[in-house]
Amino acid sequence: MSVYQEIYQLLPQHNYIYLFDNEAYPYGELPSSVLLQRVGLLIGNMVRSHDIDIVIIACNTASTIVLPSLRTMLSIPVVGVVPAIKPACLLARHRVGLIATPATVNRQYTSDLINDFSSGKEVIRLGSTTLVDIAENKMRGETIDIDEIQKVLQPVINQIDVAVLGCTHFPLIRDEIQTVLGSETLLIDSGYAIAKRVEGLLQSRISRHRSQHFLMYASATPNNPGALEETVRQLGFNRIQLIPAT
Repeated sequence: MSVYQEIYQLLPQHNYIYLFDNEAYPYGELPSSVLLQRVGLLIGNMVRSHDIDIVIIACNTASTIVLPSLRTMLSIPVVGVVPAIKPACLLARHRVGLIATPATVNRQYTSDLINDFSSGKEVIRLGSTTLVDIAENKMRGETIDIDEIQKVLQPVINQIDVAVLGCTHFPLIRDEIQTVLGSETLLIDSGYAIAKRVEGLLQSRISRHRSQHFLMYASATPNNPGALEETVRQLGFNRIQLIPAT
């Protein structure tokens, strides 16, 4: 949803179809082979059944695995997400903290980004699925325990001057992360860069529909669906529809 909000701010005139694979949550703990199979199947079915101009894989973990196969499979553009290592290291004075899922921080793709773009800055990696759960809970209107966030972020508190929010869940709890890390720590994510990339790819296209639509699909019945639907209604989606995962 953090990526959707950035794209919608730049491109409010387009139609949006949002798919979340909650049956396989969290992606950060899945084997690569499972991600390849699930994402390929779900996206392939969605593109065949809807009039879609572009696909955005709004997940760092999935993007590092599935983009090559999706781009081979589809004839429309596919945009992915990677941690904002390069801009963070250019802005950092001393150390950068990469806060992401365990799968993202440990993947060779991430190591290559750090090796290529660290600019001599030290990058401290912190993998957490707890923060993903906290962001999910916030989307359902639940109270956030700031002490729990502080416990997760303790290894990087007062150790970094720039933090990369390397999971697309984390901008949803940006304010809470900022409170824990302090105002002197700059937070960076990829949302705006993704939105600009999508804008560039769609600049020659206009909506072909007279009325705008915002569709949301889930692969399984969400936890506490009433609370979640209240949040997504505020973002323009009317209701969550179920699709089969296989």
